[in-house]
Amino acid sequence: MPKADKLEPTRIADQLRRAFDGQAWHGDSLLEILKGVTAAQASAHPVKNAHSIWELVLHIAAWDGVARRRMTGVPVKELSAKKNFPPVTDTSNAAWTKTLEHLHQVHVELVAAVEKFPEKSLLHQVPGKKGAHYTFYYMLHGIVQHELYHAGQIALLKKV
Repeated sequence: MPKADKLEPTRIADQLRRAFDGQAWHGDSLLEILKGVTAAQASAHPVKNAHSIWELVLHIAAWDGVARRRMTGVPVKELSAKKNFPPVTDTSNAAWTKTLEHLHQVHVELVAAVEKFPEKSLLHQVPGKKGAHYTFYYMLHGIVQHELYHAGQIALLKKV
């Protein structure tokens, strides 16, 4: 049982893990959806003017990293277009494997940071963000929603 001052960070970390790794209430997690996706599938653009699976994976990793940096007090406001949806320049199987490993590593680091985050700090405003509503609590729940939103897009792209 987590300590009383860690209950909510533990719950949020659990939601992040479930959205990413599995046993999510809604259905398949991000990794479950990505299972079996090849580099060719990941780099394809089957829907005109839509991002590829690979681009979405890089985007998810980028924002998981932003959330983690913000938790250390770094005021990350927005990402440049190139960092928000990094371009895929190498579409080899090795590069796809490396991308998935990067996604997993960034996510593990985020979950670990959430587990250590002081519960009393959850209601503090995120550095560099405006609006009293933009607390760490809001941001971390948003990251869960963000991963699931893009997981849904990836699931649809897999079917096209």
